[in-house]
Amino acid sequence: MSLTQSFSSGIVQAPFVTSSRLLRKTWGVISSRDEDVVPHVRKGLVWKVCEESDLTVLVFDVKNDFDLQQNLVSSTYLKENNNFHRFEFLCTKKIPEFSVNWYAVSLFIDNLEKLDELKSKINSSHPLIVTGHGVGGAIASLFTVLLLESIGSGKKRLLCITFGSPLIGDKKLQEAIAQSSTWSSCFLHVVSCKNSLTKKLIPHPTDYMPFGTFLFCSDTGATCFGNPESVLELLVSLINDQSQGFEVVDYGKLVENLYRKAICKDLIPQGLYLTDSTSLNASIRLQLCAALGLTSDMQQLQHQNTDINALATKLEELEKFMSQKKVKFDPSKTLNMKKIDMANLEWYKKYCKSQGIGYYDCFKKDTKKDTSKVDTSSTVSQDVILPQKSLRNYWSEMVEEAERKPQTEAAAFRTRWLFAGTNYRRMVEPLYIAEYYANGLRNYEAKGRSRHYVVLEKWLEEDKKEKGDSKGKTKKNVELILTFDSCFWAKLEEALLLCGQLDDLKENVEAKGKLLDFENYVYESLKKYEVSPEIFLKESSYMTWWNKYKESADNHRLASFMSNRQHFDQYTEGAYSFP
Repeated sequence: MSLTQSFSSGIVQAPFVTSSRLLRKTWGVISSRDEDVVPHVRKGLVWKVCEESDLTVLVFDVKNDFDLQQNLVSSTYLKENNNFHRFEFLCTKKIPEFSVNWYAVSLFIDNLEKLDELKSKINSSHPLIVTGHGVGGAIASLFTVLLLESIGSGKKRLLCITFGSPLIGDKKLQEAIAQSSTWSSCFLHVVSCKNSLTKKLIPHPTDYMPFGTFLFCSDTGATCFGNPESVLELLVSLINDQSQGFEVVDYGKLVENLYRKAICKDLIPQGLYLTDSTSLNASIRLQLCAALGLTSDMQQLQHQNTDINALATKLEELEKFMSQKKVKFDPSKTLNMKKIDMANLEWYKKYCKSQGIGYYDCFKKDTKKDTSKVDTSSTVSQDVILPQKSLRNYWSEMVEEAERKPQTEAAAFRTRWLFAGTNYRRMVEPLYIAEYYANGLRNYEAKGRSRHYVVLEKWLEEDKKEKGDSKGKTKKNVELILTFDSCFWAKLEEALLLCGQLDDLKENVEAKGKLLDFENYVYESLKKYEVSPEIFLKESSYMTWWNKYKESADNHRLASFMSNRQHFDQYTEGAYSFP
């Protein structure tokens, strides 16, 4: 029996980062005094743009007297009290608000007009790096957050690289950014363990939360961490390690040193005793050695006041937890399997029709009234249960995934899956309605309808409004269509139940009114050719309702249509002209 081995790959990722020209190039622009590049100075904020043939670098800095303090402010407060809506695109139903550092975002509010101009200019430029050192890096991160709205949907990518910068937001901000598959990868934070700025904004560990990838550096090596909980744990442990002291870090010298080590393949610590560790624990301890600058003579892995073994064990637990969370829903990977499930239901629909009954009524007929299970004597209907449940689970997760995404990405997500979701709803929801009423329940739309069906229907209606779809009737062959309104059957079942009270309808004005509404609803749906002709099969629930109710019918146009079965054939062929 083989055991699955887990590893933390940050020690391997770091050389790819440090050996590229990006860090050296970016720091070079930050530290340059190029007279041709004129910095913009306004209300405490400084920025400059360096454009080359293949790259644009935007550098942020702040005046020396700017004091970045610890206060957090919610996005809701910014919207209501400062009329600042720039972060609203990050909000979702799951994350309605988040908090950012007030002193950093106040610089945006003070310079909003100029920053909007800057944003419009650089959005049309070639590949972009937004960067900054210290507090300037925090501002660069916030500005990049503003640019995230234009990422995706095939648009170009950007990269934010910070050096020794403090954290800027809470856990909700981190979660909002993590909702997008691409946004977190836009941030790379270079951190030296000797630098105090990265720790300045963590008065309490729960107040701030990192996002993006962190490249922890020392004189002897570097490593990457992407798990925000692991990054926070490491930052907090470094805060507690006061004996190492804080100093001004020369990031230019550090980047050059790491570049040489990466080229010479001299970044992985050697000679450490890791034989007693699991593969994951061992790789994490190697990462800590690289981040803290431990060498082979530090065999006890005790760095100043930091217990490396305890820290490695804690990070191992966090990495295991994160790896479990990463096994998330991926709709595209399972879509083909869902197509097979839909094909099985299509086959079931055709089989039922060959037996002279619609698939809705066939499934309802085979469902017992005293249980939620299909009669096992009906093998065909039994075969429908698994694909039906599989599809429901898939689309429930699909809707949840869409609602977790920020507004702009969620809109693109909905558009991509709208057609498949609409077909699913029209095919599968009637089966749940059949099961619901077969078990003696009532009022499906108000009490029994799953929320994901409501959301899928809402997506379709929003899409129609955006495209300005005509609501006029369209004559077409409808032999194979699914009824457009997946709740048609629930409305029909309620009408059938009211027909059981026909003797009392003369005195029951409310019930009579509901039946009149249903008559008009059916006629208008038929007029727009939005109802499957299966409703005209002799054993259908619809024909049962009509035969009970036709003597009391008030809609003469519907009664005229229903009076001749030839009309049903004409309707199926798209040849009937409704008055």
